[in-house]
Amino acid sequence: MHIDIFNGDADGICALHQCRLQTRQAESRLITGVKRDIRLLKQIEDVKECTIDVFDVSLDSNRTFLEKILQNNSVCYYDHHFAGQIPDTQQLKVHIDPSADTCTSLIVNAVIEEAYPLWAICGAFGDNLHQAALILAQKQNLSTEKTEQLHEIGELFNYNGYGTSLTDLLFHPVDLYKAIQPYSNPCAFFNDTQIIADLRSAYNNDLANAMEQKELPGNGRNVVFILPDQPWARRISGVFSNFHARKSPDAAHATLTENEDGTFTVSVRAPMNDKRNADKLCKLFPTGGGRAAAAGVNKLPAAMLDNFLAQFHNIYK
Repeated sequence: MHIDIFNGDADGICALHQCRLQTRQAESRLITGVKRDIRLLKQIEDVKECTIDVFDVSLDSNRTFLEKILQNNSVCYYDHHFAGQIPDTQQLKVHIDPSADTCTSLIVNAVIEEAYPLWAICGAFGDNLHQAALILAQKQNLSTEKTEQLHEIGELFNYNGYGTSLTDLLFHPVDLYKAIQPYSNPCAFFNDTQIIADLRSAYNNDLANAMEQKELPGNGRNVVFILPDQPWARRISGVFSNFHARKSPDAAHATLTENEDGTFTVSVRAPMNDKRNADKLCKLFPTGGGRAAAAGVNKLPAAMLDNFLAQFHNIYK
């Protein structure tokens, strides 16, 4: 059996799609979840005699599961998050680059020698790597219209990945992946399907709600928002953070969304002009992780809120 494990956001979906366009599998089991459901390898820790590809899921967060899986299976790992010590075994092949200016879709694009670069552009736009996406778009001599279509696909797919559970999402990530499977060209997908229009409508409504929220005062040049415990807030939190990060590229940004249990889900964006330390900050707290440019905390206890804000402002003085 072959198994594909992928993050449920734009980068994970587009990375997987590029690989499968290049090397199709007769049959593949698909495992994914919401964007923050990163311990996906736990679901297959007992499988045997499988080939497994992993896309855009932290190795470090899945180390225990991966080590068990490697005893009876072979794994190929594509990712751009902090990996830590990589297991030394012939059963594992890695394409991991934690640089702040890359993503899994761009890594896959390089591995398959730019066979399907338009999908890599979608993934890069979705991961808020606009400069890298535009450079690749220019290399492909894309028109402004087609570049904007890839931008919207990436951003809307990324938006769809945010939520506490799959019930928060407008589309299950597996359904989005299956919807794009027939398309080697994302512009054809853009024009053929109702999915983009549905995502766009929901995105605009959710963003309008978020734009009505007031910034937390007294943060200097840094920007902090606290959003309410609502499905729209959980869906828009990451895209909302990206929007403000592009708007004020010298500032650090934190968007905290209230959870039903009194904790906060946190999205952090390092300054666009100095993409460092978002992962360092979030790893100071339970359930925190990510990468240098963008990171988060899944469940920040309310009692740690003041400490989090103090650390945030200290790291991004």
